[in-house]
Amino acid sequence: MILTVALFSLGTVNAFAQEAEAAAATEEVAAAAEEVAAEEAAVAAETTIEGETMHHVLMQKFLEGGWGWMLPVLLCLVLGLAIAIERILYLSLSSINTKKFIAQVEDALKNGGIEAAKEVCKNTRGPIASIYWQGLDRYDQGLDAVEKAVVSYGSVQTGQMESGLSWIGLFIALAPMLGFMGTVVGMIGAFDAIQAAGDISPTLVAGGIKVALLTTLMGLIAAVILQIFYNYIIAKIDTLVNAMEDASIVLMDMLTVYSKK
Repeated sequence: MILTVALFSLGTVNAFAQEAEAAAATEEVAAAAEEVAAEEAAVAAETTIEGETMHHVLMQKFLEGGWGWMLPVLLCLVLGLAIAIERILYLSLSSINTKKFIAQVEDALKNGGIEAAKEVCKNTRGPIASIYWQGLDRYDQGLDAVEKAVVSYGSVQTGQMESGLSWIGLFIALAPMLGFMGTVVGMIGAFDAIQAAGDISPTLVAGGIKVALLTTLMGLIAAVILQIFYNYIIAKIDTLVNAMEDASIVLMDMLTVYSKK
């Protein structure tokens, strides 16, 4: 009887111990989950605050630089980017598969003659197709006339591709100059404050120096961005001009062979 009671008591104690361990484990899991959730919420809140802070800081610095100097620099950047994007779209639409186009013109020339080749050029976009059409249109005047037409119209197409680049170059030069002008004006204001106070105090000159630095920074940022786009456009134009020259040589070869038939 005593043994039975002892065994029953021992089993009860073990059961209570297991329940206590399970409860403790459940509490630990819940606490860990709450801690992870709190960390995620803190990270999300910090990210939101940083995003808002960056936006407000940019707006604040722009206003602190002064509308009179920051706005012209911003206009240079916006106008320069607009022209650069327009040029990039134009040059992208001007690019074609040159080898495929030349093969189509050659097949049309063999099977249908000059008029068939001109039709292929008419239905193809880009400066190379335009040059080919001008050359084929003057085939009846002789190969010399074709060569002159190809060279002349090639120069015209190059000029069209380079249209607007002078404005981008102007904005690249103008943006930092406006920034430096704001720097000079800000420094003059700082020295005027020193002269009026009769003493050198960081508080007096801080405003003028801040305007000077912010306008210079804005001008340099605008110039760097526009310079990157300008160099990309120049590289794109060089690629198209080289393709035009190679294609013109191939056209003259094709017409020379065609004229001997």
